[in-house]
Amino acid sequence: MKIVLIGAGNLATNLGKALKKAGHDILQVYSRTATSAEALAAILDCPATTDLTTIDNRADVYILSIKDKALRDVIAELTHSLTSSGGDLTEKVFLHTAGSMPMDVFKDKAPHYGVFYPMQTFSKAREVDFSIIPTFIEWNDETAHTRLAALAQSISRCVYPLSTADRKYLHLSAVWACNFVNHCYDIAAGILAAHHLPFDVMLPLIDETARKVHALSPHDAQTGPAVRYDENVIAAQSALLADDPELRQLYELLSKSIHRHA
Repeated sequence: MKIVLIGAGNLATNLGKALKKAGHDILQVYSRTATSAEALAAILDCPATTDLTTIDNRADVYILSIKDKALRDVIAELTHSLTSSGGDLTEKVFLHTAGSMPMDVFKDKAPHYGVFYPMQTFSKAREVDFSIIPTFIEWNDETAHTRLAALAQSISRCVYPLSTADRKYLHLSAVWACNFVNHCYDIAAGILAAHHLPFDVMLPLIDETARKVHALSPHDAQTGPAVRYDENVIAAQSALLADDPELRQLYELLSKSIHRHA
């Protein structure tokens, strides 16, 4: 398929590489910033632009991987620009990749649209194997479904239909399992650094914790003082955080939550 990527961030970079590897033709990359657009365009060997009025109108699919708050405005400007340049919207499918945004952001702006949500954490500097990434799709009509399913299945073996309502809860779960966990790693790194210890000492623990949930449920894999609510240990560790009341409160709330669900 002929594809235009709207956005050049972490997800768009990894998705663009996977689509190109699968044999799709990436016609163009758009980003608000020239540096980002040009960097991804160089990787994908296609033109870059920072101007929505110059978006290539020959694509079969337009994939928007941008900030949620900008999505509605960019959709309106993109579809208007394509129509103004002679593009026939009835021949095109528009997709966004946001976990928390409804499919209907495209309603009344495009005839065929949907959601392409690969549930993974992405970084530009790390290559990922898209074939094993769970990819959740939603569509408004059969035209969008046919093109979206073919696109998703060309790069992933794990493609599932999912409604907007259910995707919101999937995204919420992903935030807990990824973003909040990474924040906890960052907190641990800060504590270690303050006492001249490298974060590397945590890696075997982190790796084993991640491996355990492949064999055990997260509930059964849980260990530590909070499970048994060892008040002596909890009180002592809480005292170590006295200089950071917010972090101390977070520690105590998480300990209570773990114990309550033990």
